[in-house]
Amino acid sequence: MAASVSDLSGLGLLTWVYPPGLVDRVVAACGRAERRQRLLPARLVVYFVLALALFSPAPYLEVMRHLVDGLRSSGLLGNWRVPAKSSLFRARQRLGSEPLRVLFATTAKPMATEATPGAFWRGLRLLAVDGTCWDVADSEANETAFGRPGSGRGSGRSAFPQVRMAALVEIGSHAVLDAELAGCRTGEVTLVGRLPRSTSPGQLVLADREFLGVPLWQAFTATGADLLWRVPANRVLPVTKQFRDGSWLSHIRASSSPARKEPVVVRVLAYGLRDRAGEGETDGYRLVTSLLDARRYPARQLAALYRERWEIESVFAEIKTHQRGARVVLSSKTPDGIHQQIWAHLLVHHALRELMLRTAVTRGLDPDRVSFTETLRSARRSVTVTPGSFSPCPPGQSTGDARAGPPGAAPARQTPPQPAPRGETQDVQLPPQAN
Repeated sequence: MAASVSDLSGLGLLTWVYPPGLVDRVVAACGRAERRQRLLPARLVVYFVLALALFSPAPYLEVMRHLVDGLRSSGLLGNWRVPAKSSLFRARQRLGSEPLRVLFATTAKPMATEATPGAFWRGLRLLAVDGTCWDVADSEANETAFGRPGSGRGSGRSAFPQVRMAALVEIGSHAVLDAELAGCRTGEVTLVGRLPRSTSPGQLVLADREFLGVPLWQAFTATGADLLWRVPANRVLPVTKQFRDGSWLSHIRASSSPARKEPVVVRVLAYGLRDRAGEGETDGYRLVTSLLDARRYPARQLAALYRERWEIESVFAEIKTHQRGARVVLSSKTPDGIHQQIWAHLLVHHALRELMLRTAVTRGLDPDRVSFTETLRSARRSVTVTPGSFSPCPPGQSTGDARAGPPGAAPARQTPPQPAPRGETQDVQLPPQAN
């Protein structure tokens, strides 16, 4: 499988999913375009930050050497020289996190088709929402911005500040479609409440029990999406209509608002799971759904479908364990640098998942049969063995004189086999900043 993945990748992988023209427009839209020649123009810094995530936790100069090796074989390097580590650090600061955030918002779209195994159920695209936390460098700025959770040992505190992230994931492809970042003091429900902007009719969103509440439920259903969420054990759901499949209609109300609106009608499913030995059942599960038609959406099938929610946990493991590295702490000392690193990890994961889906389609496989770790290894190897397809210079300059700053973009040289490149004419719109 690694060979077929490698055929579709290259420096290659990053420039296929995030073409230089698109990166240039994002940089310009964010106001980061150069006003003077630099040794490290914004375009190159974007790819460098992505490469830091791809090769995590490798150090700056090692990652830059990987990029240089790929560019040198393409003939695009010219007299350009590798800058010092301090210059790379300052270039990251100049770029900031905004171009990475905008690039993610521009490109993070659903990948799966109805032919993708496990991506749709009865015509509905399957999505899931949940949250996770990232350990970040122990600096005063990070602690002030993000907070530090308790250690679980009396009055102790965690060794590191933490960023909380909520994500919306396409189950069939494992693609992250949207994400929100905040300090660890911000609850998951608050962050997930910003994700309905990325849902629409024809989707079924799965979620765990802590998210069940009228405001969040209505925020998602207002977009036309349908929901299948687990119910907290203490929630009372009276029967208003019983169906033959064992499900029933009920309602949920806003908790304690003096001006609460009409209750929200839901359909309730109750079931138990047998233990592994088959000797009994575990505690019962209850789910609520906005799919009220019991004939069209049978309760037994919905109960079996809910286990797909766990795919989002696999997505977090792919990003934080395999890609970032187990127990690796994000290294930036500033909050904006941390945001930049997280968006870069999400962008790289999206690129890997797009590559895996393309490989699965080409080989006639279920995407689950393509190894994430093998794809990651192949993508890392490809950066140095496959010629690059972009110049280390900003548009309109050439690589002729490194001392003056890399002067104008040499024509890209494509080397087969290359996948059909993404369109470089994607619209770039600045997504709203979270408060």
